[in-house]
Amino acid sequence: MMAADAHPTQPLPEWEQPPAPRRRRRAWPWIIALLIVVGLAVVAWFVAEAVARDLVQQTVKQEIRERLSLPADHPIDVAVPGVLIPQLLGGSLDEITVSSEDVPVGEYEGDVTVTATDVPIRQGADMGGATATVTLDEEQLRGLLSAVENFPAETVSLAEPDISVATELQLLGAGFPVGVTLAPSIADGDIVLTPTSFELAGAQIDASQLSEQFGQLADVVVRDWTFCLAEYIPAGVTLTDVQVDGDVLVADADVDGGIVTDPALQADGTCD
Repeated sequence: MMAADAHPTQPLPEWEQPPAPRRRRRAWPWIIALLIVVGLAVVAWFVAEAVARDLVQQTVKQEIRERLSLPADHPIDVAVPGVLIPQLLGGSLDEITVSSEDVPVGEYEGDVTVTATDVPIRQGADMGGATATVTLDEEQLRGLLSAVENFPAETVSLAEPDISVATELQLLGAGFPVGVTLAPSIADGDIVLTPTSFELAGAQIDASQLSEQFGQLADVVVRDWTFCLAEYIPAGVTLTDVQVDGDVLVADADVDGGIVTDPALQADGTCD
């Protein structure tokens, strides 16, 4: 018989509890938080963009009103395409379009649209360049052409693609009404009105027939009319095209990019 202590009694093993599984952190709260942060950043960006755009537009409007001596409430539209803040950080605006109606052109008025590119936001730098469009209705064109000596500006009418005027030739004490159709063009920066057809007392007639009947008296209607606009616009602006579009006259011009820094280009031009 074996001794009782030959096989000592081993303590019963304690049941080992398996380690508690690690709780997985759910990703959804983080994703939601990230989206909220991104959303707030986007909102802040658009708020900043809106503030910057409004500041640029108001600054441009104020500057134009001051330079042209326009009333404080004179309507001016300013459009800057694209996202504005990167352009401001880059130091220039890629493009800006400014338009307004009834803008003084010398002593007269016209509707003006200017589109400029690479416009610096700091002083002392030239812009890339610009184009300008001046639109004149019949009344505005009559005012402008009234400066041309002996031109019957008060009779001007517009019908695409021509300008029409009416006058009267006097012969032996009798008056003969003459209607003239004029085609507008640009020559050396001046507006030129060239007769294309004539109407004498309601009947069509050509220039040679008119000259035969009235001699030198007809010279006043068979001639070209040249109108120099240079003295009414800055020297840095050059007329490039003119045409009748519907019932308005549209004149296009190129603007020298140096006009923003060069006083000589900002000054009114001269007519020979």
